[in-house]
Amino acid sequence: MHMDYSSVWDNCLSTIRQHVNNQSFKTWFEPIRPVNLRDTALTIQVPNRFFYEWLEEHYVGLLKMTIRQELGDNAQLLYQIVNGQGERIANAKRNGLAAVLAKGSKEQPKGGYAPGQVDTGNIKNPFIIPGIKKPKIDPQLNDKYTFQTFIEGDCNQLARSAGLAIADRPGKNSFNPLIIYGDVGLGKTHLAQAIGHRVLELHEGKSVLYVATDKFTQQIIQSIKNNAVNDLINFYQFVDVLIVDDIQFLANKHKMQEIFFNIFNQLHQNGKQIILTSDRPPKDMEGIEERLISRFKWGLTADLQAPDLETRMAILLSKSTYEGVDIPQNVTEFICYHIKNNIRELEGALISLIARSSLNQRQIDVPLAKEVIKNFVSEINREITVEYIQELVAGHFELPVEILQGKTRKRQVVIARQLSMYLAKQLTDQSLKAIGENFGGRDHSTVIYSCKTVQDLMETDAIFKDTVSDLQRKIKMSLSN
Repeated sequence: MHMDYSSVWDNCLSTIRQHVNNQSFKTWFEPIRPVNLRDTALTIQVPNRFFYEWLEEHYVGLLKMTIRQELGDNAQLLYQIVNGQGERIANAKRNGLAAVLAKGSKEQPKGGYAPGQVDTGNIKNPFIIPGIKKPKIDPQLNDKYTFQTFIEGDCNQLARSAGLAIADRPGKNSFNPLIIYGDVGLGKTHLAQAIGHRVLELHEGKSVLYVATDKFTQQIIQSIKNNAVNDLINFYQFVDVLIVDDIQFLANKHKMQEIFFNIFNQLHQNGKQIILTSDRPPKDMEGIEERLISRFKWGLTADLQAPDLETRMAILLSKSTYEGVDIPQNVTEFICYHIKNNIRELEGALISLIARSSLNQRQIDVPLAKEVIKNFVSEINREITVEYIQELVAGHFELPVEILQGKTRKRQVVIARQLSMYLAKQLTDQSLKAIGENFGGRDHSTVIYSCKTVQDLMETDAIFKDTVSDLQRKIKMSLSN
């Protein structure tokens, strides 16, 4: 039966989804696009070389299995690696899979500026030191922002791995520039500066400079005022690794973009590393000139997503260790369950918790954490009852609560009902008889059977086990007032 490349790849994705978690699937497989199918060779398009290398290193076995299931033992998977230009240049083989590589073109810089003097603004080092060929550059890095304090999770794995690769070979890798983007408070500045710290550790003599876009804009304004734009550009040529934070703030500032365009071109052509952070990917940067957007796409764009519960707990544990404070696990779970999308808020809650404990001579416990959390979230806590467990489980399975108390024997309803009974037995003080009464007057033997069924499913079905664990965490966080 003839199949087109879209159908083949869709079938592959269905298989892949069963073998990886949702975050990994979203990060590594959703961006892939099928582009061609010739005999038993399927060509897929990936965003960049790093993406291709990551797939080959971590998922080559899974890819082989799925493509052979669809196209037979002689199946081949071809990669088309693209950037803004989308050009192909060569064929290669890695790990038994064929790859089509790509490279983009680069334009020469345009324009020139008159010489003059430049004000250093808020950068401690001078831009030009007469008689010194290469000025000493203060990197402007925060000592706390290192890889040692940056917690890895599925939410940041791509960006962190790219950062480590860049630090090993700054300017001599496929990820130049590196664009790190994500919502506020997810660690973009931390990761960007961690790369800078690692470069300084590994490469003696390399110069690193971190500058926020608003500070960079101030420098440009001052240099224009002093007729010293050329000196500003010349200074930046001494930087081996340039980190610019919040590049989206250059939007609609055409003169600033023109000067940054020249700095970018000269650094890139001289093999210097450029790292940019933004709250959005290049394709969504409104008010930024297309010639800059195209250059941003030359390297790697990596996003930071909201961390899952385990990663949030690891982050909070790391920060509490740094502060020299021991936080009980139930307090850590409580805070991390309620603060989900902003690491800065997580850190703020920890600082507030420590301050209240110290100033008021109070023990760090859940009641104190509740007082702190009220300043960060609008709704917390709830008593753990059989009724609440039913409500939570029914919501997870997208069922009405009443159906758990009824007589229907549909498989999904039965599983939800049995799971609710199991959780009620584990997390409340209710007797088996009392739990059964909450499920339409069922007797204690039904509750016992349900608990045994759930335990058996957990031993044989990893996905179901994860579902149970996730619901248990949510319920544990719902403490009574």
